[in-house]
Amino acid sequence: MFIYSVKASSLKYLAVMVLCAVAVVSCVLLVPDNVSEAYTVGAVERKKGDFKNVKTNEDRVAFLESYGWEIDPNAVEICEVIIPSEFDKVYEEYNAIQKDEGLNLEKYAGKSVKRYTYTVKNYGADTTVLANLLIYKNKVIGGDISSSDPNGFTHGFTAVG
Repeated sequence: MFIYSVKASSLKYLAVMVLCAVAVVSCVLLVPDNVSEAYTVGAVERKKGDFKNVKTNEDRVAFLESYGWEIDPNAVEICEVIIPSEFDKVYEEYNAIQKDEGLNLEKYAGKSVKRYTYTVKNYGADTTVLANLLIYKNKVIGGDISSSDPNGFTHGFTAVG
């Protein structure tokens, strides 16, 4: 039987630890972010979930299409809405949908925002499906995909099922 032991000096041990730390940091920085998918608006590349700088109709349509929705580019309705200062049960439930998408309407309580409503063409439902975007200072602060049927559905931008 042959046994061989090596005693590493403190300096060599420190060097190995620093190299390991550099390797871990390099891996973290170089691994692509697969969570958010990129999409292009004109010459600008954006990421899914990029809620800022949504200024034009083209930006709004591209934002919704980044979630996989085919949108009629002509808005069905554009109107001003006021986010209530105090949320009732309905608004609390609606805000829960927003929170699932990484948004929160509580920050905008009492503010006047624009709502843009578009028709979704690829939902596959027997009823008209609408996409609503709530925009405040060129930023998407909320919205939903919903059925026009009074007994229909409402969910966030992310497809369900």
